[in-house]
Amino acid sequence: MTQFSPLTEIIELDDHFMQAPHTVYAGLNEKGPLHQVKIPPGVPVCGGLTVWLVTGYEEVRSALSDPRLSTDLRKTEELFAQNQPDATKRGGFSSTIANHMLHNDPPNHTRLRKLVNKAFTSRAVERLAPQIEKVSHELLDALPDDETVDLLDLFAFPLTFRIICALLGVPEEDQEDFKEWSKQLISGGSAEIAAAASATMHDYLTQLVARKRREPAADVLSALVEARDADDRLEENELISMAFLLIIGAHETTANTVANGTLHLMTNLDQWNALLADRSLLPGAIEEFLRLESPLKHATFRCVTEPVQIGDVELPVGAFVLISLAAANRHANRFEGDTQQLDISRPAKGHIAFGHGIHYCLGAPLARLETQIAFNALLDRYPEMRLAAAPADLRWRTSTLIRGLYTLPIRLIPA
Repeated sequence: MTQFSPLTEIIELDDHFMQAPHTVYAGLNEKGPLHQVKIPPGVPVCGGLTVWLVTGYEEVRSALSDPRLSTDLRKTEELFAQNQPDATKRGGFSSTIANHMLHNDPPNHTRLRKLVNKAFTSRAVERLAPQIEKVSHELLDALPDDETVDLLDLFAFPLTFRIICALLGVPEEDQEDFKEWSKQLISGGSAEIAAAASATMHDYLTQLVARKRREPAADVLSALVEARDADDRLEENELISMAFLLIIGAHETTANTVANGTLHLMTNLDQWNALLADRSLLPGAIEEFLRLESPLKHATFRCVTEPVQIGDVELPVGAFVLISLAAANRHANRFEGDTQQLDISRPAKGHIAFGHGIHYCLGAPLARLETQIAFNALLDRYPEMRLAAAPADLRWRTSTLIRGLYTLPIRLIPA
């Protein structure tokens, strides 16, 4: 075992990585499950840092549930300050909206998740199906036939955003502003833009929570305000952070799953035609979309609180760790066939696009339901739709977190 090895090569997560991460991951996985990488300057939260990147399937799965790899916001902020004296100048998410359950370790994580679970039951998700179908058809009704549209901007994003906003009780007149803040937070191009959007979103959510406290409605945010476990309840800053997590997490990832899946189907028309011929293949196809093009490249940022061995290397206390869901999901030793290609008949349920362990995605059932309804609507309406650009001309968003396109031009050809 190598203790605290710096390894010999530090990989820059530059624009080449942003546009073709799977090429980089494949090369790294041939060398081993653990590597050092440098985050580009200006990236919110962790820009400029050199961190450890976990890529092997088994190592990723193990790391996601290892309590020695902490997601606690206070610990990571302290380490940022030690490693980057100018950390306060780098900008990023405000801690006042980032103190949600993904940034907490047990026992506080356990407490937060238990309170939020009460508002996200499977029955509540199932009741959303008619509303998701209604919104899907409204959005498609508004699109022109026999023309090229940006399916990401005009269908995938509005669908998932309208559903989570309705679920949480965000007024319709505020939703466009919220969507713009979200874009700035995730891939606004600089830490300063993200910090400004973070502050604006915090102010808005503070007012929204106060409104739900005064005038509760039949929505999840009102339920979170009232959520109790014995004498415990969510504090004000926890409510704001939780609303932020649910809004950002629930629409960004699912919209990109719909768009990424569409892109791969349009570049593999035999698979699209198979779905047209047999709709029972769709649930398995969705798992394959999640495996092949995971909407999150990496899990929540972690720091080492006790020495931990990954592969042949023992990482020291204070090291920063990125865990690559995307690299693990294409690992050749875990899945059958060519893991770099779409195969909707592949048994893909072992993927970890939704994470693993205590931080497994709370919204996974909603994401699957939205994705299935979205694809059923597209298959029904536009069986002959086609990609309206060369795949090589499409640009992927500059983010160490999100795997999503800037645009998805599709030629709509109705049935």
